[in-house]
Amino acid sequence: MSTLVIIGAQWGDEGKAKIIDILSEKADVVVRSQGGNNAGHTVSVDDEVYKFHLIPSGILYPNKECIIGNGVVIDPEGIIKEIEGLHAKGISTDRLKISLRAHLVMPYHKILDGIKEVYRGNDDIGTTKKGIGPCYMDKVERCGIRVCDLLNDSLFEKKVRENVEIKNKIIKYVYEQDTTVDADEIIKAYRGYRDILSKYFADTTVLVHEAVSSGKKVLFEGAQGTLLDIDLGTYPYVTSSHPVTGGVCVGSGIGPTAIEESIGVMKGYVTRVGKGPFPTELFDKTGKQIQDVGHEFGTTTGRARRVGWFDAVIGKYAVRTSTLTAIALNMIDVLSDLGPIKICVAYKKGEEIINEFPPSLEELALCEPIYEEMPGWGPISHLRSYEDLPAEAKAYVKRIEELCGTKITMVGVGPNRDQNIYIG
Repeated sequence: MSTLVIIGAQWGDEGKAKIIDILSEKADVVVRSQGGNNAGHTVSVDDEVYKFHLIPSGILYPNKECIIGNGVVIDPEGIIKEIEGLHAKGISTDRLKISLRAHLVMPYHKILDGIKEVYRGNDDIGTTKKGIGPCYMDKVERCGIRVCDLLNDSLFEKKVRENVEIKNKIIKYVYEQDTTVDADEIIKAYRGYRDILSKYFADTTVLVHEAVSSGKKVLFEGAQGTLLDIDLGTYPYVTSSHPVTGGVCVGSGIGPTAIEESIGVMKGYVTRVGKGPFPTELFDKTGKQIQDVGHEFGTTTGRARRVGWFDAVIGKYAVRTSTLTAIALNMIDVLSDLGPIKICVAYKKGEEIINEFPPSLEELALCEPIYEEMPGWGPISHLRSYEDLPAEAKAYVKRIEELCGTKITMVGVGPNRDQNIYIG
């Protein structure tokens, strides 16, 4: 590994944090390049559970430089709590750096996020209400406030007052709500956040460039998943950034030729949170068993995740759109003792067979899965080598590899670091 990207290759929640944590041991630098604290990464180490939202999970290793890139949106209050939580567990954050170009999540972003979800009614998107979408909206509208603005008192105050004036009008006159925000309170609070966080601020594009050009091992940590990408996902039920491999480049300040490898993390089944078509979704006792055994509840929201059989149409789409060089297939242990296991190999819409993931949600909603059925296997969470896996589990892994079109190099049989099997 010189430069390696790890992304989610389904709807997020694929267990990226464990794979990132394992591979971070071999890295010199770990970079987060997209999203905000709407993402949640859970890592289990020696019976201790760590939950990350903004800080790269490589922080658990001493002497790893951890970078939050310019494509991330920063909730200063949230990241301070995350830092304090790590300090309470004896984890140093001395090697953490935050991009001066990153945009700041402001209190009015959170208010607008919640109001808009209520306003949408039954057409709500299912956001985390953390203000991420409205923050990215301001970024694109070119009225956002960046980390570097915190270092210029007069400029920061000017930008806050301008934004507060218009946001309060939107809240009052568009959404007819009485809630407002106070510019003075925001300015005071954010200057306090600056005083705590300023030691972490840096031009991270320089740091990433220097790391890559000097031959250091750099791991780019993805958040969310391919089908939540603002362009390539199941729009509008998506996030506001680019969780695919291409998003790493713009979100960390490097060009595409700097990326050597890209691993897509998938579960041995599929989950998603929130609304939108889900061709392989299970509503029966099998689905409930997978949900319970897999502990399918969101790290950030606590919401129960919808579950379904593995969808190779999605898998192939993720491989193609991120040029994945390998797949890490997680959580196949959850499928133990289920009996016959199904894989969706294509969709059927009326009499038409569809082999590629459709852009239109209306079309996707009309698609029915075409399944292949494979024999199941017994408990495997105690196994540590690919050779020891049951023949049925190995056949399942091999079939997914064939259908998705790239090699599977890791298989997860549990949540801990040591429950990861390498395939040579």
